[in-house]
Parts: sequence; C-alpha cells; structure tokens
Amino acid sequence: MAVDEVDGTVAAMGPRLRAARERHGATLAGVGCATGISPSTLSRMETGRRRPTLEVLLRLSREYGVTLDELAGTAGAPVGEPRTPAPSRFGDSKVVLPLTRYVGGLHAHKHVLPTVEGPPARPRQVSHEGHEWLCVLYGRLWLALGDQDLVLAAGDATEFNTRVPHGVANAGAEGPVEYLVLFGPQGERLRQRTPPAGRPGPLPSRRRG
Repeated sequence: MAVDEVDGTVAAMGPRLRAARERHGATLAGVGCATGISPSTLSRMETGRRRPTLEVLLRLSREYGVTLDELAGTAGAPVGEPRTPAPSRFGDSKVVLPLTRYVGGLHAHKHVLPTVEGPPARPRQVSHEGHEWLCVLYGRLWLALGDQDLVLAAGDATEFNTRVPHGVANAGAEGPVEYLVLFGPQGERLRQRTPPAGRPGPLPSRRRG
C-alpha cells in the first residue's frame, strides 16, 4: 500500500471509530474504563487529531466486536488494487461511507439508516467536541438535540455544536434515511461565499506583465 493510501485509510478511520462506539452504545468514558485508553485520547482519534496505534486498534476492535478491516475500511479490497474508503456496516442499524481521505479540517461522510418496524425509540444521545452540519437526502430523520426533537425531511439541513447531546434515528417506516454529515472536529464551520442575488461578485483582477 502506498504512503498516500495509508494516510487516506488512517484519516478515514476517525468517523469509523466514532460510529463503532455509538453502535456499541458506549460513551468515551465507558470505553476508556473498559480498554484503559483515556477518553481524551479516544476523542482525538475520533476527530482525526491523533493516529491510533495497532495496539489501540486491537483493543477497540475487541471492545466493539468488529474486525480491524472493518475499522480500516479495507475489508474485501483485492490485493494490489487501490483502496478507497469503504462503507462501514454496524449490524443492521447503520452504514457509514467516509467521503474524505485526510486528517484535519472538515470530515465528510454519508450515513444510511435502514427502514424501521414500529415506532422508534428516542435516539440515544452523545456529546463531544466539534461542530456538525447535517443534510437529509432521502426519507425522514429524527434528530434529538438536547431537549429538542426535530424531524428533518429530504432537503432539510441543520447545524449544531456537538457538545450539545445529540442522536439520530429513522423517523418513519416508509423506507431508509440517507443523510450527509460535515463534521469539524475542532469547531470548523461552513463559510458561505455566495454573493447576494442580482449582485454578482467581482471578477478577479488580472495583472499585466
């Protein structure tokens, strides 16, 4: 595997570690107690600010009940072929597809929640450092944000500080829910650069030699 492929695999591991922990129903503190890894170290790994060692990954894979290939997103890739971030599947509840391959800055990934049978329970909430922007592509998403309960339909978007307890679930039985997440591990936020309607922005000036 080339160096850039290794960097990409490691960079995409943060969202997988976070999703694996959430699927396991554990907090950072709980995983820390079970594995001996400090919650601050776990948080930095999930947000891409620290690279996990093999020993740490082995502990987490045992704790979460997943393989190292699942955490790395390399399961099923033929030897010798370029590997791109692959979807991580967590039981029957969620699929996470990383869309970025680097450490630092905004992380982008797509989530798919399957169809539910019967009324869903209120989503279990977690909190951590960072800022998140979420956009629903298909279906209806239940977002439990602190004491609020929001139902977002296709085309709806929202953003929030991830230190506020939050959790998501499929809000209906009509079908799966697909949504995009942009996550700033250090509080990075989207910046709108579109000029006001009817007032196009100035063209870049050209220098004449």
